[in-house]
Amino acid sequence: MHRESILLFDGHCSLCNAAVDFVLKRDAKKKLLLASIQGPAGQRVLKMYQLPPSYLETLVLVEEGQVYLGSTAALRVARLLGGGWPLFYSLIIIPKGLRDRIYQWIGKHRYQWFGRRASCRMPTASEKSHFLNEDHPLLKSLG
Repeated sequence: MHRESILLFDGHCSLCNAAVDFVLKRDAKKKLLLASIQGPAGQRVLKMYQLPPSYLETLVLVEEGQVYLGSTAALRVARLLGGGWPLFYSLIIIPKGLRDRIYQWIGKHRYQWFGRRASCRMPTASEKSHFLNEDHPLLKSLG
């Protein structure tokens, strides 16, 4: 697989940003391009896949042209990471309704439990190659 998976996250959410840090440390083969939902690149991806511009309820994973949300997105991200993390993908056998209820419950309380950033995450110089920007060829190829 080459680098054509896009992971959108809530750039204000402290839990989401911790998840991004987690992914950055474990995505050694750079299979994922990251973007905050609120940023220009994230907004373009949402528009391309007909998701509302204010969509902050869940992670959004675009993998090989397919959109995955919620627990399914999280498990598919684990599958793309190095080390033993792909083993967590086996949790996909748990019924989606149950997985998503747990995911949504955490999501509903994420700001209360983990905090909210005043501004969206900006990638550091060393992280920039992991982040999707408006001029990225992948965005141009998607439309």
